[in-house]
Amino acid sequence: MLWEVAAITAAALVLVMVGGPFTRLVDRLADRTGMGETLAGIVLIGMVTSLPGLITSIIGAAHGDASFAMNNALGGIAAQTVFIALADMFYRRANLEHAAASLPNLLAPTGLCIMLGVVLVAGAGPPLDILGVHPASLLLVACYLYWLRLSRKVRAEPMWRVEHTRHTRPDVPTPAPEDGESLGGMWTRFAVLAAVVAATGYVVGEAGLSLAEQTGVSSGLVGALVTSVVTSLPELVTVLYAVRIRALHLALGDIIGGNGFDVLFLSASDVAYREGPLYAAMDERVVLLTGLGIVLNLLVSAGLIRRQESGIGFEGIAMFAAYALGVAMLVSLG
Repeated sequence: MLWEVAAITAAALVLVMVGGPFTRLVDRLADRTGMGETLAGIVLIGMVTSLPGLITSIIGAAHGDASFAMNNALGGIAAQTVFIALADMFYRRANLEHAAASLPNLLAPTGLCIMLGVVLVAGAGPPLDILGVHPASLLLVACYLYWLRLSRKVRAEPMWRVEHTRHTRPDVPTPAPEDGESLGGMWTRFAVLAAVVAATGYVVGEAGLSLAEQTGVSSGLVGALVTSVVTSLPELVTVLYAVRIRALHLALGDIIGGNGFDVLFLSASDVAYREGPLYAAMDERVVLLTGLGIVLNLLVSAGLIRRQESGIGFEGIAMFAAYALGVAMLVSLG
């Protein structure tokens, strides 16, 4: 068991160390390419920081452990959403949801809740499959792609606007300083850092399954509270670093984009799981974590709509309370 703990710890350290340089790089890419912080957070940071969790879930599914695969994905969504409230505590100038209010940021939790709702319906319905893959897995991919398309559309052609205050930071690319580095060089560094982040997923996945086997603890609980949190560390580091450099839309885009990509872990795991449709193996932990993810993201939406000007706000406190209650309920399930 010592080796498993050491492997997970080493992977966690690598993820923490990579977070800062990776965030700075993506912030510069957002300005250099003109894509904006929100879209860069959703697509670039959100996808890359989700790679360890994706690989961890695929490994669990390939080993035939559906509970581990699903709880790792959904546990990561719950933990990462709470990171928004944690980042809010570190940003002292104003309430984070107030300062980073935008239509793409408001749209994201809604899209995520729709995807999580699809997961619940798939689990409650009959065990359908097409070539061993549940139709819901394809629907999740379609929902995610539509969400990205709609995010770009509402940013370019908003049908209503956010009321700007002295604390609001608009998501407008700023001219990048001439530092001598080419755009091609920046994309190369991005690919290298992404590969390093992804490699930790294999280590965490194998070590997590072995840890569950040796300790006798349910693999679902290990996935929900251990591997999901470890593989979510890149999101924690990047969101806190983004807040530090005042790239607030990048911070929110990182979390909500990562959450959307995390739901796609289930689609990938469904392909890797060869013992039938993945959703047919849903247990009470999966249902609990799916519902918790919906509650937490609706609280984010509420915070973005209400836009309290200062302080963490009721929504942030409620997110901490809901997550703590959810963890207690998971542990009580054994």
